[in-house]
Amino acid sequence: MTDENQNQDEPIIRDKRRIDPETGEVRQPQAEGADAAASASPEATDAEAADADTVAEADEELTVDDILNAAQAEVEDPSAEHLADLKRVTAEYANYRKRTEANREVERERAIGATVAVLLPVLDDLDRAEKHGDLEGDTPFVTIAAKLRASVEKLGLAKFGEVGEPFDPQRHEAIFQQHSDEVEVDTVADVVETGYLLGGTLLRAAKVVVKTPA
Repeated sequence: MTDENQNQDEPIIRDKRRIDPETGEVRQPQAEGADAAASASPEATDAEAADADTVAEADEELTVDDILNAAQAEVEDPSAEHLADLKRVTAEYANYRKRTEANREVERERAIGATVAVLLPVLDDLDRAEKHGDLEGDTPFVTIAAKLRASVEKLGLAKFGEVGEPFDPQRHEAIFQQHSDEVEVDTVADVVETGYLLGGTLLRAAKVVVKTPA
């Protein structure tokens, strides 16, 4: 018992001399710190590591000002990749607008064509009446015929098929042919039914009599 009490009461002496008396070399202060770290509990080491990670994350976290500054710098001096993306998107949008406008025009002509096609028999009757001299003078019938023709012309309807014009199989439908020494190429001799164009679309071919070279 006496020996144990004496051992417990003996003072602990730490040698803090910078010069090792045995080797004569300068002691490194890290050694003491390393010994202290080694003697520390695992829980304390883990806590310190977690604190270090938190500090590192805080250092790497971007602020609102950092983001705004980066965006402003990109606007003032965009990268080559962003310029290429911008040009691509602009070209795609321009092509989209062209396609949309072209499709809109096609649908418009189709809708007008469906409406005007219903009126073609009426216009044919007016042409026959004009050939017979029924559209002469200042009569209500003449006025109505003029208004109807003017209205369909405003919609883009154009008539074609005249006597003496060259025969075009893309626009004319030959219902009869006759040989003649008066022509050198196939020529329209008579128009039986007028043809109509709606914009650039052939709405109806003209039915004609054709003179062919003898």
